[in-house]
Amino acid sequence: MLRLTNLADYAVVVMTAAARCPDDSLSAAVVAARTGIPAPTVAKVMGSLKRGGLLASSRGVAGGFRLALAPGAISVADIVEAVDGPIALTNCQHGEVSACALEGSCAVRPHWRPINLAVRAALAAVTLADLAGPAAVRPIQFEVTA
Repeated sequence: MLRLTNLADYAVVVMTAAARCPDDSLSAAVVAARTGIPAPTVAKVMGSLKRGGLLASSRGVAGGFRLALAPGAISVADIVEAVDGPIALTNCQHGEVSACALEGSCAVRPHWRPINLAVRAALAAVTLADLAGPAAVRPIQFEVTA
């Protein structure tokens, strides 16, 4: 089973909550109450999303977090990458040092790139605006260029 990390999953939920209130500055406590995610986790995720350029923050009485971009300009891929880094199904494809014993002679390694691009393209095809709106089944169309 291919799964997102818990933090990436929570980041998508947090961003969707923010997209549903685009004119409000939200605190981690408010987002935690609205989503059911523990406040410390929300604060950690919001910090990562801010560092990733997806949330903006302001201080003061009316301060908090808000979307840094329009919901239609933020994709699920953007959110996942802000929290987890580059989307890749294996460590050998995004520059990390691999502990794989086959790394030097692996015949499959060159083929992971188009697979990773396809996964990223699928996540990039879904925007935050799609998630914040009413649930609808729609075909996702994307193009992968290797």
